[in-house]
This record gives sequence, structure tokens and C-alpha cells, in this order.
Amino acid sequence: MATRFEDLVREQLLELGEDPSRQGLLRTPLRVAEAMKYLTSGYTMDPHAILNQAVFEEGYDEMVVVRDIDFYSLCEHHMLPFFGRAHIAYIPDGRVVGLSKLPRLVDMYARRLQVQERLTNEVADEIAKVLQPKGVAVVLEALHLCMMMRGVQKQNSYTLTSAMVGEFESDPKTRDEFMQLLRKPRAF
Repeated sequence: MATRFEDLVREQLLELGEDPSRQGLLRTPLRVAEAMKYLTSGYTMDPHAILNQAVFEEGYDEMVVVRDIDFYSLCEHHMLPFFGRAHIAYIPDGRVVGLSKLPRLVDMYARRLQVQERLTNEVADEIAKVLQPKGVAVVLEALHLCMMMRGVQKQNSYTLTSAMVGEFESDPKTRDEFMQLLRKPRAF
């Protein structure tokens, strides 16, 4: 039995002048429905559950950086993909989080209809709320297909956004240390 979403995709194909009963399009409504369910699965995830399952008491108080986290999202304005890399840093204040949880958090928020600016803030705000660190920094760099495929059609422009909380916002030396670490070439 077809879902309402599949019916909408069939209608969209008709509006485009296509024949949804054509062999190559027969399963397209189902595929699109399944893809959209996955690409927007972040709405059904709980950020606290992602981070709180791996928060540990630890005396470490220097910067922790996880960089080059690949992400994929959908622009809420055109529902076209944007994708890139996230870079996260935090300064613990008695609590650390399992490193794999930071990419999972990025994925959770990215799997919603988004704008890059909000995605950046949501990741930073959630880390700050759960860990209560001395500071959090998040930088996202992304390519937006809505800029590349339509509109201005600029193929080589990318967007950088940042969110700085706590010591990253108030201490220029801390912010600069993070930015310098992002400039270093990968070791492997």
C-alpha cells in the first residue's frame, strides 16, 4: 500500500510532465519516500540521548578538537543538499564526552531541513548545555547545491559559519589556538 508521501511524489512527477508508470520511474516514489525518511531522521532523535550516554567525569582541562567531520543536509529553502565538514572544539570543566558522539550530534542536526547558520548554533548549544564546558567552538564549511545548480550558479564558493561560546568567545587567544589547529594539515 502506497504512503501519502509516495502519492505526493507521483503527483510531482506528473506535474513535471513525466509518466510515473514508466519503467524507470515505477519505484521512484518509494525510493524518494525512503530517502527523505533517512535524510530527515534527525527529527526523531534526541540530542541528550546521544551525548548523555557517553559523558564521563575526567580531570582533563585542555582543548579537545574533533575536525573534518563530514556532514550532509538539506537546505530548508529549496530542499537541495548542502554538505561539507564540521570542526568542533571544547574545553572540559570536569566532564568529557565520547569522541564518536560529536559526529553523531552533527549528523542528527544535519538530518533535518536546515540552514547552515542554525546547524552551527544547534551543535554548539547542545554541547554547551550537556557538558557545561569552559567553552565550545563549532565551525562548518559547506558547499550548497542551491547556489551551484540554480540561482547564481557559483561552483567554487563555499560558506563558513562559526559559533563561539564561553572562553572561545571571550578569549581571543583561545579562539586563535582553535583556528590555528584547523589550518594545520592533517597528520594522516
